[in-house]
Amino acid sequence: MQYISSLSNISASFPKRLALMGSTGTIGTNALNVVRESKEYFRVYALAGGKNIQKLAQQANEFQPPYLAVLQEEDIPELKTLLKSGYRPVIVCGKQGYKEISSLPEIDIVLSAQVGAAGLSATVSAVSAGKHVALANKESLVLAGAYIRQLAYAKNAAIIPVDSEHYALFQCLAPHFQTGGIQSQTALKHMPKSLILTASGGPFHGKDLEYLQHVSVEDALKHPNWKMGAKITIDSATLMNKGLEVIEACHLYGVQLAQVDVVVHPQSVVHSLVSWQDGSVTAQLAVPDMKLPICAAFSYPRMLTQKNNSMPSLDLTAQSLSFDKPNRTLFPCLDLACQAYGDNLSIELNAANEIAVERFLNKEIGFLQIPLLIRAMLDQAAKLDKLPLLSSAPDTVLAQIEERDSYIRSLAKAWH
Repeated sequence: MQYISSLSNISASFPKRLALMGSTGTIGTNALNVVRESKEYFRVYALAGGKNIQKLAQQANEFQPPYLAVLQEEDIPELKTLLKSGYRPVIVCGKQGYKEISSLPEIDIVLSAQVGAAGLSATVSAVSAGKHVALANKESLVLAGAYIRQLAYAKNAAIIPVDSEHYALFQCLAPHFQTGGIQSQTALKHMPKSLILTASGGPFHGKDLEYLQHVSVEDALKHPNWKMGAKITIDSATLMNKGLEVIEACHLYGVQLAQVDVVVHPQSVVHSLVSWQDGSVTAQLAVPDMKLPICAAFSYPRMLTQKNNSMPSLDLTAQSLSFDKPNRTLFPCLDLACQAYGDNLSIELNAANEIAVERFLNKEIGFLQIPLLIRAMLDQAAKLDKLPLLSSAPDTVLAQIEERDSYIRSLAKAWH
């Protein structure tokens, strides 16, 4: 096991200046809640939104960072009209703008929270600049995990996961890290046997095939425990989100696919577990609230108090905790993700899944067609040449990934 980056260059001093990539989404909104509760520790220096100009303007007027970023240049005039009189930030746009924001020399921490493949460019830019990256965009590692690992060590960047499951693993494992990873011969004897990711099971845990044949978009969006964006909520319902997290775990912690297990835990109280060589298991438990991993990723190596994330204490007597094996037959996306990782087809997997989810949300395909579309795209992708990412410069890597991503998306849009 070797962690994805060194952790030695993270400063324990405050306040930290933040660039929030994807500030108008669920993670970004929760991050700003953390900042409101911890103003003595964090300063918003840049906000990058997408198309929700009204919400970005509200955030900008409250925190007044000197930099803003939007997706489309034509949205800049509207944004300017919504900003307070006298507040004149630098406004940039598009992928180049996101790259500029995420590599600003004044920034201490970059939160990579843009949805899907769109977040990769900002993540690579931040890592290239040697930043402390709070990583909520799991697709960055799905698409380019080995390359980001190589880049992080070369640039002395630090990566802390924001996914609740991966931060839970990080909290369990961090005391055992030595210069960024478990490397010494003495430590090898104490290496984990496996990393265990918990899955809520989404809204369809325990349902049968007949039920799944008739579920609607509205049904799939009713997650029982977490309030998330539409894409990740559907991924949770199909178990693809857990498949992507398995890939993320392999890249983050430097473990093999066979060392990552998944269990369904409907209460979402145990966020992940580590199984050790002696048969013991370490677990991280907390109320399901994203403010905890966000605050932890921002404040590492320190641990701030509850007032900095307004999290209630966990009441262990309030409910029972149960664990089940995932139903891999009814929810094949978990195995599809593992297969894709083993076949070096993670880029193609992610592209196919994003289009499948988009088409399901648009009611073009049914819920059970999502894995069928993905499987068809993986079959097509297996015939393509593999991309030589590790030997390339960042801009070349991004261009190669974007080209392959675009090609698979075009096939997925035409699938029927």
